[in-house]
Amino acid sequence: MMRATWRPLALAAALLLAGTAQAGLFDDEEARKAILDLRARIQATDDAARKSVADLGAVNAQMAEQLNGQLAAMRRSLLELNNQLETMRGEIARLRGDGEQLLRDVAVLQRTQKDANQTFDERLRKLEPQKVSLDGREFSADPGEKRAYDDAISAIRSGDFDGAASALASFQTRFPSSGYLASARFWQGNALYGKRDYKGAIAAFRGMVADAPDHPKAPEALLAAANSQAEMKDPRGARKTIDELLKAYPQSEAALAGKERLAALK
Repeated sequence: MMRATWRPLALAAALLLAGTAQAGLFDDEEARKAILDLRARIQATDDAARKSVADLGAVNAQMAEQLNGQLAAMRRSLLELNNQLETMRGEIARLRGDGEQLLRDVAVLQRTQKDANQTFDERLRKLEPQKVSLDGREFSADPGEKRAYDDAISAIRSGDFDGAASALASFQTRFPSSGYLASARFWQGNALYGKRDYKGAIAAFRGMVADAPDHPKAPEALLAAANSQAEMKDPRGARKTIDELLKAYPQSEAALAGKERLAALK
C-alpha cells in the first residue's frame, strides 16, 4: 500500500524538475498551463491512489466480515456438536446404568431360578422311589411307604405296642405289594406279642412265613409263634411249631434257640 502511494509522488517530483528545467523556454502562460496540468495529473494520481486504498480497505473489511461470519458459524456448530456430545454421553451413561441394572436383575432371576430348581428337585426326590436295604434284601419304596414303616418301627422301640400293631396293620392294607410287607408282618407279630395278643401274634407270624418262607426272619417268626403258643399254655402246639422250625431251617440261629426251648417244654 505504501509503495502504491509513493510512486505517484515520485513521478510528480520528476515532472516538476523537468518542468523547472524548461521554464526558461516557455513563456509565463505556458508555464502556468504546464503547472496546472501537472497539478491536475498529480491530483488525479493521488485520487486514484486513495481510491485504490479505499477499495482495498473495503475488500479487506468485506473479507473480515465474511471471515467473522464463518468463525461465528463454526462456533455455533462446535457448540451444537458439543451439546449433542453431552447428550450422547448422558444417554450412554443412562444405557450403561440400565445395562448394569439389567445384569443385576438377570443375576437375581438366575439365583431365584436355581433355588426354585433345587427346591423342585428336592421335592421330586421326596416323591421318587428310594432304594432300601432291609433284612439282607434290596427293593425300592416310595417316600410315604418308607416313612409309614419307619414310624411303626419307632412305635415298637418306644414300647407303644398298640400303636405299632395298628400302624403295621394299616401299612399292609395301604401297601400290599411293598418290599416291606414280610418285615411288617414279622414286627406286627412282635407288637401283638408285646400287648399279649398271642393269638393275633401267631396269625401274623404264620402269615409272614407262609408268604415269604425264604425271608431271613422266617425262622425267627416260627420261634416267636412257638413262644406265643407256650404263653397260651399250648406246649403241644409249641413243640410242633419248633419241630417245623428245625426241619425247615436247621442251620439257623432260631433253630438252636428252638432246641433249647423244646427241651424246656418237655
